[in-house]
Amino acid sequence: MKSNLLIALFLSSSLIYSCSQKDDIIFKDNSVEKFRPIYHFTPREAWMNDPNGMFYYEDEYHLFYQYYPDSTIWGPMHWGHAVTKDLVNWEHLPIALEPDELGYIFSGSAVVDIDNSTGFGTKENPPLVAIYTYHDPVGEREGKVDFQTQGIAYSLDKGRTWTKYENNPVLDNPGIKDFRDPKVTLHETTSGKKIWVMTLAVADHIEFYSSEDLLNWDKTGEFGKGIGAHGGVWECPDLIQMETPNGETKYVLLVSINAGGPQKGSATQYFIGDFKDGTFTPDDTMIRWMDYGPDNYAGVTWSNIPESQNRTLMIGWMSNWIYANQVPTEKWRSAMTLPRELSLFEIDGTMLLKSAPTKELQNQRQKVHEISEQSNLPGIALDLSAELDGKDEFTIIFSNELGEQVQITKELGLVSIDRSQSGISNFNPDFAAIHSAPMSWKADKIQIFLDAHSVELFVNDGELVMTSIVFPNSPWKKVELSENLKNAKLSPMEK
Repeated sequence: MKSNLLIALFLSSSLIYSCSQKDDIIFKDNSVEKFRPIYHFTPREAWMNDPNGMFYYEDEYHLFYQYYPDSTIWGPMHWGHAVTKDLVNWEHLPIALEPDELGYIFSGSAVVDIDNSTGFGTKENPPLVAIYTYHDPVGEREGKVDFQTQGIAYSLDKGRTWTKYENNPVLDNPGIKDFRDPKVTLHETTSGKKIWVMTLAVADHIEFYSSEDLLNWDKTGEFGKGIGAHGGVWECPDLIQMETPNGETKYVLLVSINAGGPQKGSATQYFIGDFKDGTFTPDDTMIRWMDYGPDNYAGVTWSNIPESQNRTLMIGWMSNWIYANQVPTEKWRSAMTLPRELSLFEIDGTMLLKSAPTKELQNQRQKVHEISEQSNLPGIALDLSAELDGKDEFTIIFSNELGEQVQITKELGLVSIDRSQSGISNFNPDFAAIHSAPMSWKADKIQIFLDAHSVELFVNDGELVMTSIVFPNSPWKKVELSENLKNAKLSPMEK
């Protein structure tokens, strides 16, 4: 009797129920290495952080990333490189860019120079151009403030090899300590002329530069001093042209910040507004976060996505600088989030940013299990979806035979992921915590992507998103759902 009472109190009178007898689910341990994800990108070995230089070209999505090949701890930055045709199955390629006499290769972006504005290629074989930050460790140690500059490199063989521009840097430092992470896009001016626009993180604000040839840059404007969250340095910006549901053109400015996120440490805020003649004007100055979990940082979008796809694609680094160097993986450190499609939606007259899992993930689903009661899990990688019936609250608990668990809830207008009992957490005192996000509007459906060491929650197709990494001592074996979650389904996810 006492046991039943405790269960009832724990779930706030929600009914817990178990798997349909007609569809027995048997756990399959399909892990190759402890905590190694099945369908998230990871380096083969060593350290990885920010995604960089993403572009689409000739049926391939390119992903570059901050990489240190000699350790699982952050060190002299290189650009690692991988490609995919389906945003799930990746081919690892050789390191693209290595440090040189100008410094480490910090974050940046890459474009397809279709019109050969740089002169590096031809119109028949346009160059791929990477724009990145040089970080001079010698200048930093000597106490200089101008140790970060912007350089470029180009490729004429579909990104397989890269040549650094002989006259680097292309943008000198005016005397600012943090001057980095160039995101370059092609924009059309009010006169109809196309120019390259660089969005650059500069200490506590963003600066915009323009160029006709990617070689010579002029400052056109800045944004952000005294606006938005400022608990840490601004990093990894992205300026994205998007359409509202009624067809109006808007610009979304992504700005990653470390520290100062809503869950401590790293996070990405966004602003929606207008961009004209090198100046960004926000619709308002409210602080809003792209992902309210603790583990989605430095996300930026792919360039050169074909118009026929009609979508904006991004990916983020699935970790947090508070503990990124300490997480209990051995051969490798860090994974990327799922690739996501960004769009705008409106709630009570306010435009917000939606972040949904890409449609390509549907191709990785295996057998669909309909859940009518408490359910076993089929493996370490799965997709679970459900709809809310009735009240605007829910409870989902993933657990294992060791008593470890992750609890996901919506209650009193807060969506929360509780990983305080999720397993290994002694590597950092801030890891075991409950993370919450405000959601004043109604939740109609949820989707959760579970992988070996991650939980990604999408409410209402990405109107609210929370990403969290976890390190259970044994894989999750069971899921429990509150009574008002209907049409619940789960599918194993395999490559």
